[in-house]
Amino acid sequence: MSTQISEQDIQKIVQSVLRNVEAAIKDQPSSSASSPGNTPVRLKQAVHPSQEARSHVSAGTAGRVSAGTASHVSAGTTGQGLDSSQQGDQGVFSRMEEAVEAGHHAQLVYMRNFQLKDRERILSAIRQAVLDEKEQLAKMVHEETKLGNVADKIAKHELTALHTPGTEILKTEAFSGDDGLTIVEEAPFGLIGAVTPVTNPTETILNNSIGMLAAGNAVVFNVHPSSKKSSAYMVRLLNKAITSAGGPENLVTMVGNPTLETMQVLIDSPKVRMLVGTGGPGLVKTLLKSGKKAIGAGAGNPPVIVDDTADIEKAAKAIIDGASFDNNLLCIAEKEVFVLESAADDLIFHMLDNGAYMLDRHQLQQVMGFALEENEKQEARGCSLDNRREYHVAKKWVGQPAGAFLKEIGIPANEEIRLLICEVDFDHPFVQLEQMMPVLPIVRVKTLDEAIDLAVKAEHGNRHTAVMHSRNVDHLTRFAKAVETTIFVKNASSLAGVGFGGEGFTTMTIAGPTGEGITSAKTFTRQRRCVLAEGGFRIIG
Repeated sequence: MSTQISEQDIQKIVQSVLRNVEAAIKDQPSSSASSPGNTPVRLKQAVHPSQEARSHVSAGTAGRVSAGTASHVSAGTTGQGLDSSQQGDQGVFSRMEEAVEAGHHAQLVYMRNFQLKDRERILSAIRQAVLDEKEQLAKMVHEETKLGNVADKIAKHELTALHTPGTEILKTEAFSGDDGLTIVEEAPFGLIGAVTPVTNPTETILNNSIGMLAAGNAVVFNVHPSSKKSSAYMVRLLNKAITSAGGPENLVTMVGNPTLETMQVLIDSPKVRMLVGTGGPGLVKTLLKSGKKAIGAGAGNPPVIVDDTADIEKAAKAIIDGASFDNNLLCIAEKEVFVLESAADDLIFHMLDNGAYMLDRHQLQQVMGFALEENEKQEARGCSLDNRREYHVAKKWVGQPAGAFLKEIGIPANEEIRLLICEVDFDHPFVQLEQMMPVLPIVRVKTLDEAIDLAVKAEHGNRHTAVMHSRNVDHLTRFAKAVETTIFVKNASSLAGVGFGGEGFTTMTIAGPTGEGITSAKTFTRQRRCVLAEGGFRIIG
């Protein structure tokens, strides 16, 4: 049916529609879609961010609160619905039930009263707060966990604060046609339950929090017990930054004394809509049994292939940089090397020239004697569910410096030694285990086919990370297709795979087992289709 209407009628209709849209926006939670001013920003390389890089986040950001936000949220709003015993200590609660309740309430306030620009202001405050305290955080984590080293932990906090994407990574799709307009938004899940590892405790809290809050969620953590003090410090720091920027209390919460029991409470809570776990395969398996949407970042055992076309000197330096970083704690770090026989001697020479120490057979046996434990009870431990492994890594030596290993076998420690290397066969336990120690086994191979076959087997189907050094594109492609890892680094350190000296954003949760891959704010959203049908008028002039 056609309808004739005047120009004046058209103007009245347009004004009426605009008023209705504005009213709907005020009444509904803000969209996760990027606003026109929220275009993606390419972040600078932050291996060791300079003062200039830190200018991305102004020192005054944390204290800025827009008048619009202040009018939305009164002083008493964020605590409404929680009695004084449930307030916690800036996000840290004595009971998991309280942490969940507080986070659930905070997320509702967050979505009802805060727009995308508000989220970005909050994230900027978080980034600056962590940059200001990066040394303190690094020292606390090292002191508590006794893993890795302070300098590399400072770099990890810098990288995570600057390179974890915010709302700019969220996009809205729109479809228009004769039948109307459809918008597909990236909407929040609600309250997310997250489990974090001891290897990157505060960095994972920061990375997860930025991504989850950018997507409009709140998050409650069950952290590794061996990092609970430093993790609590980080949670309090984040909440201070959030509230100073005008955000609600308890957007980030945790239980002060995390246990397997508190983790089960988190998993079972109906108010937790999504579960995210960064850790070993046992954790991922537990989360997948929950019946909820679960994102699992599992173990890795990243192999490296060096062929005879590679820039050997560059390859040696890159391998040392990645494998020695934070004493090999990162799951993406190079764990074993397969090098063609024709290139092996040159590679080892340049590795020794870049801070490596070659263990002879006797010294290797000595290191194995204290760094490995025989699997006498035939049990699965650590980063493997395989109970048939002959050895397990001795927990005491995970993340310890190379000098400590040398000292244990009676060799004077040299601070310039960053990594221990050793020549072994494919079946050696250092090749088969994700040892997370600065001990890198090297296996000589005769052909590229042999290298690819052994590297794929050593990766154990984790689909986590692999590295190759080669100038031959065909060789690179063959290995990439064979290993099928989430991250595949070509001619660089493994660190480049998370934006550390390479392009691309940073994550501390690499979801290989569940397939999400490099996680970001986009990962923590659900699609919501909004359809406006028959919304047009046919105008007859």
